[in-house]
Amino acid sequence: MFDLTCDQNESTFLEMKGVEFYGYDFYYVEVSNFTACEELCLQSCSCVGFQHSYTDEKGIALCYTKTQLLNGRRLPRFTGTTYLRVTKGYSFSVKESSNDTSHVLRVCSVQLQRDYVKSQGSRIVIVFLWFASALGGFEMVCAFVIWCFLIRTNRKSKADQKGYHLTATGFRKFSYSELKKATKGFSKEIGRGGGGVVYEGILSDERHAAIKRLNEAKQGEGEFLAEVSIIGKLNHMNLIEMWGYCAEGKHRLLVYEYMENGSLAESLSTNKLDWSKRYNIAIGTARVLAYLHEECLEWILHCDIKPQNILLDSNYEPKLADFGLSKLLNRNNPNNPSISMIRGTRGYMAPEWVLNLPITSKVDVYSYGIVVLELVTGKSTTSVQEIDGGETYDGRLVAWVREKRSNTNSDWVEQIVEPAIGPDYDRSKMEMLTTVALNCVMEDRDSRPTMSQVVEMLQGHGTESD
Repeated sequence: MFDLTCDQNESTFLEMKGVEFYGYDFYYVEVSNFTACEELCLQSCSCVGFQHSYTDEKGIALCYTKTQLLNGRRLPRFTGTTYLRVTKGYSFSVKESSNDTSHVLRVCSVQLQRDYVKSQGSRIVIVFLWFASALGGFEMVCAFVIWCFLIRTNRKSKADQKGYHLTATGFRKFSYSELKKATKGFSKEIGRGGGGVVYEGILSDERHAAIKRLNEAKQGEGEFLAEVSIIGKLNHMNLIEMWGYCAEGKHRLLVYEYMENGSLAESLSTNKLDWSKRYNIAIGTARVLAYLHEECLEWILHCDIKPQNILLDSNYEPKLADFGLSKLLNRNNPNNPSISMIRGTRGYMAPEWVLNLPITSKVDVYSYGIVVLELVTGKSTTSVQEIDGGETYDGRLVAWVREKRSNTNSDWVEQIVEPAIGPDYDRSKMEMLTTVALNCVMEDRDSRPTMSQVVEMLQGHGTESD
């Protein structure tokens, strides 16, 4: 008896050759090596072990992570191995029998004996048996006909053929050919970024999807699936929903729900947003960032907050997308000194990246502040344009807004608000947005608020206004 810990560093695995546990799979993955399968199990607290076997058919190893160890059996022809997750610090061994009771895991094989006694049956019993046999034969013929009909329209997956039951995870694995067909050969591009290109597609079930084709894979399938599984389990109304993925050869693709109104960048460039939509977009984005930073089991930094990665649904509700540069942080090490590569987009990156300071959630707070300033002013942080009847705006958005706000003139809000919004807007809310944004873009990261504090300020102000 031992307590199974969720800490990866405190877990190890006990090898049980020739032992199979049928069903209760958390994942079924075609992996290339043992280490990837082991890492996939360690990523989940509910994984109590995994089954690793090699198939000659494809020349690959198969991985089944287990949530329960039921239906176990020793099978001479079974070529796989089961690895039981145990806690380090105990001396475990596998024995058929032993008198030693100290830290010994006993794996016993029991042969069940069943003796059937043949009895003399009456004529009625014999007739009944003949009738039952005839009825059974008729049912088999019917079943065969139905099977022949269904086999044309439904092919079982490899996992189903082997009798393994996959636990519902909310998203599925697509083949590369499926997604190529859905996008008509990746013909209609709807967006692109540093992580890859996004295409519009129609899935086989008629769902409208956005399919992101990632740049050439730099990680193994096991590592890719471990990260996808974490992102796929996130659940927030302002987070774009992931429907599935493809990990086939060098191909890595992600399948998302389709957003009717495109990105925030597109809406800002076409002046589609009134002041209330802009305020709601700011609150929705703040909520989902607070969720990622403070409410998940793993802290998640997005690292690339910008208008292009904030998508809008049919009601202009914001949906945060594109986790291509995201980083998972361990709660025991929030400063995460392991982030060494600069991530993000010029104009939205916090000073910490350039100054080589420890990276925390405050880098997302800074980027969020820049986005909110763009929401209020309608001006890009990197553009050069004429404003205020001839005044040159050279892209230094933060400095320009601070200069306007520092003036004693009471109409500073009117001077920075996007002219396309028109005169009918709630001045106090636009002033609050600007104040929050300027707090978020403070050079000193410790002076910036957390995203949960941002949510409180914006929601509280909205309640007071109402």
